[in-house]
Amino acid sequence: MLKFGEWIAKHRVLILIVAVVLMIPSAIGYINTRVNYDILSYLPKDINTMVGQDILLRDFGQGGFSLVMVEGMNDKDVAATADKIAAIDHVSDVICYQSMTDCTIPKEVLPEDIYDFFNSGDNTMMAVFFDDTTSGDGTLAAVEEMRSIASKQCFVSGMSAITLDMKNITQKETLIYAVIAVILTSIVLTVTMDSFLIPVFFMLSIGFAVVWNLGSNIALGQISFITQALAMVLQLGVTMDYSIFLWHSYKEQLRYYEDKQEAMAHAIAATITSVVGSSFTTVAGFLAMCFMTFTLGLDLGIVMAKGVVCGVIACVTVLPSMILIFEKAISKTSHRDFLPAFSRTSSFIVKHSWVFLTLGIVLLIPAAFGNNHYDVYYKLDSTLPKTLDSVIANTKLAEDYNMNSTHILMVRADMSPKDANKMLGEMKKVDGVQFSMGLNTLIGPAIPEEAVPEEIKSILKSDEWQLMLIGSEYEVASDEVNEQVSKLNSIAAKYDPDSMLIGEAPATKDLISITNRDFKIVNLLSIGAIFLIIALTFKSLSLPVILVSVIELAIMINLGTAYFTGSKLSFIAPIVIGTIQLGATVDYAILMTTRYRTERSSGKTKKESVSTALAASIKSVITSALGFFAATVGVALYSDIGLISELCMLLARGALISMFIVITVLPSIFMVFDKIICRTSAGFIPKDKAHGKRRHIFGTV
Repeated sequence: MLKFGEWIAKHRVLILIVAVVLMIPSAIGYINTRVNYDILSYLPKDINTMVGQDILLRDFGQGGFSLVMVEGMNDKDVAATADKIAAIDHVSDVICYQSMTDCTIPKEVLPEDIYDFFNSGDNTMMAVFFDDTTSGDGTLAAVEEMRSIASKQCFVSGMSAITLDMKNITQKETLIYAVIAVILTSIVLTVTMDSFLIPVFFMLSIGFAVVWNLGSNIALGQISFITQALAMVLQLGVTMDYSIFLWHSYKEQLRYYEDKQEAMAHAIAATITSVVGSSFTTVAGFLAMCFMTFTLGLDLGIVMAKGVVCGVIACVTVLPSMILIFEKAISKTSHRDFLPAFSRTSSFIVKHSWVFLTLGIVLLIPAAFGNNHYDVYYKLDSTLPKTLDSVIANTKLAEDYNMNSTHILMVRADMSPKDANKMLGEMKKVDGVQFSMGLNTLIGPAIPEEAVPEEIKSILKSDEWQLMLIGSEYEVASDEVNEQVSKLNSIAAKYDPDSMLIGEAPATKDLISITNRDFKIVNLLSIGAIFLIIALTFKSLSLPVILVSVIELAIMINLGTAYFTGSKLSFIAPIVIGTIQLGATVDYAILMTTRYRTERSSGKTKKESVSTALAASIKSVITSALGFFAATVGVALYSDIGLISELCMLLARGALISMFIVITVLPSIFMVFDKIICRTSAGFIPKDKAHGKRRHIFGTV
């Protein structure tokens, strides 16, 4: 490692040039990486809702669909609007009364269900089908064009419209997230570090790593909009510690080596050892997410694990190069340390260790209760601004038609009209069903089959399958709609065992059951992986239990707070917080534990060891936690996307809670359980005292 450090110090200019050159392909990769805005597309491909969508696209040429409401238009104008929409690229079909009958059949002869579907007061409904998936580029482009050609009397509802609005917000805000995070983090570093200029180079170094990471995402084909929005701020928050480690190591080495290159070489060698070890826990937390069957976890996990690796590389190559090149400028901007020594704080905590340990136990009770009782939501558009076009359209759909969701039922093409009508009749009686419509109900007894255009028939029937639309007054992800979906599936199965109910509500019902199982698996994997890393690092049986428990307490307090504040959390929140807060902030505990072991092995008493470890670590823990807080809190306050704002606020709050618990509860645990720790861990008892006494499970102690 020392030879590597010497090579970096010697070739600092070359390394900086290479880093800059790598930004070019990375920028190209970033620009050309597709962003997926459809959360439901990450569901397993083998479940019925996903299989049905594939069949819908393959056999009918229809991926997404949207219900468009037209307000206050006469029939001829509605028909003209329908024709304009039908001419848009990627619009496969448009169904409305006017286009279906050419305005020649009176509305009054339509079946009551069909009339109610198409009309409400002076509003007229049309169903628009797309030849691309719900969040496909073609579909989103079509929705955008629909909005441009339709007058203010038209309202485009549905998931595709919501996805387009989320895309527009995300594209507008993502770079602003990074700017806010950089500014706030730089302010924190300026106060907590000993130079006004060094935070600039920290940000530049991390910036290189972020761009490399985001550019390499092109190899994945696409990433989710959640990953894109969070990647920059998360990578900044979780890898900033590495830069701090290097800077502190470099300052320490300058005491022993007058030559700055030599000092930096030793600093790089020391940093690689500590940073690589520290990054293992963070990477383990992210990689645990890759085992989710809901593959959004795989998407976020790979990108962030890759980001940590890029952060480590930049920390030991680019940052040392910049520090050496601009060393004079950094020296001129040095300032005194603004943070106090915290020696009194350390002494107070150690002296009152039983009080803080009791406080931790007391906090555990409400935290555990709140952690098991907070409300979760799955309908992500419920947190979007109410002024968005899609939200306005969906609200009008609910108000004017009493319809909050639409299901598509796929049954075999050879189902008899008698069975089809009987099945739809049963479904109409299910609570919350507003209408149930198929080809046979569309025709109705008063309209001869030959009066229905062939293109309308082809929309609803293929050689193997026929489609039926079911409107529901219940909101997606509600308990009512989930029960409704179960009843509809049961009815359909009686008439066709191979039937499939698809759409946003059935897919969200699958999402609920899948992510509930995923959370348990990911939580166990992340805890298990980090437990093992700590056990091997400290060669201890007790320390993994203590350190993981301390951070898990902080996580429970963080998530449990939502219950006591009456807040709902997205279904993604427990998974993201449970892995990222554990992986990123357990480093605070590892840092203090490492110093505690060093002091204890030197022969000091437990009180001296814990006091010294806390006093030496508290400043670093505060700096790291405040940096993580600064990187996320600004985004939380700024973002118009409720999901992004919520996740960042949880991460910001989690960093502060972990900081408080590590500074107060962890040293108290050391004081109380010092004997157990020393007996079950290697390297805590001085060798001269431990010699010949006993064999430790990990070696002699």
